[in-house]
Amino acid sequence: MSRIWAGIDVGKGHHHGLALDMDGKTLLSRRVANDEPELLKLIGDVLDLADGREVTWAIDMTGGEPALLLALLVSHGQEVLYMPGRLVNRASDGYRGEGKTDARDAYVIADQARMRRDLRPIRPGDEAAIELKLLTGRRSDLVEDRTRAVNRLRGTLLSMFPALERALDVTNTGPLKLLTGYQTPAAIRRVGVARLTKWLANRKVRSARDLAEAAVEAAARQHTAVPGEKTIAKLVHTLAEEVMALNAHISEMDKLIEGRFREHELADIVLSVPGIGATLGAEFLSAVGGDLDEFDSPDALAAFAGVAPAPRDSGKVSGNLHRPATYHRRLQRVFYTSALVSVRYDPNSRQFYDRKRAEGKRHVQAVLALARRRVNVIWALIRDRRCYEVTPPMATAA
Repeated sequence: MSRIWAGIDVGKGHHHGLALDMDGKTLLSRRVANDEPELLKLIGDVLDLADGREVTWAIDMTGGEPALLLALLVSHGQEVLYMPGRLVNRASDGYRGEGKTDARDAYVIADQARMRRDLRPIRPGDEAAIELKLLTGRRSDLVEDRTRAVNRLRGTLLSMFPALERALDVTNTGPLKLLTGYQTPAAIRRVGVARLTKWLANRKVRSARDLAEAAVEAAARQHTAVPGEKTIAKLVHTLAEEVMALNAHISEMDKLIEGRFREHELADIVLSVPGIGATLGAEFLSAVGGDLDEFDSPDALAAFAGVAPAPRDSGKVSGNLHRPATYHRRLQRVFYTSALVSVRYDPNSRQFYDRKRAEGKRHVQAVLALARRRVNVIWALIRDRRCYEVTPPMATAA
């Protein structure tokens, strides 16, 4: 059947839409505002050009700026393919001209959709998966902000009080609370172990005595005040409070994620897999769209997650495997992290890991092999709608 291909180059305020016929002839090329009336007009114009022919849309982003456009396309029952920006950039090198414009990118997207058969369709996903994607994305941002704040805190404290920076783990609540009250060696020496222990205990810090002794011991090792000590102490105080606030935000986000995740029909199945908790489970469901209907086999899911090696053979060299260039990084983290944790708690996973190590594989290789195996396990559990068991269920006699 005759078909039209429409490529969309996504932008923040505007998108560029371009439609091609089966011969690659441009039928429409237009810059449209990221606004519902203009987007609806673009969709309507492309459908009018189709005149009963099938229309396939292709886009270079799946979230953020094109969210409204994707919602409109889905509501109109349109088929939408996803072409990653990396592929667009590579494909552009094979087209005439060296300039880069939105219209040219839209043409490349549409033309590649016309010729390729390996582009992944974009499905709307269920409401829970969409919400989990938003929540886990926000949590990821908060974790990155906390990491930056912790690194700044460590660097600032190191510039004033190296012994205390070595003595404290500023990712924990107790040391952070200590730094909101006392920062300099002189201040910690003056307060002493007994008073500092009482001060920390009043703020419900665990192992207050041990923390106070470690801080006072560090203070006893430094009697010199560095230049700018007062200003540095204020910065340490501010950064410690910032890290504590981010910890609180992350805890609140974890509660929201767990509550929404447990409402999903697959939550119990996913949670039954050793090494997967609410956060990793939520990231798994958000990455796959709430179910596995999009994937034809465990191999397809493994390739999407980046835990199936891709061959790089050339000439007489064969069996040369490497990490694939295109994969879902957060989904790969789900499988790798859960595999790493499961080695400690699941005897089946430990047995598989030990076997791979005995075969000569390094630690990371063995964990990746286990992650690949877990793809098959999760696939089978979701297919059969049953939870994971350490001992496989006995076959029922006929």
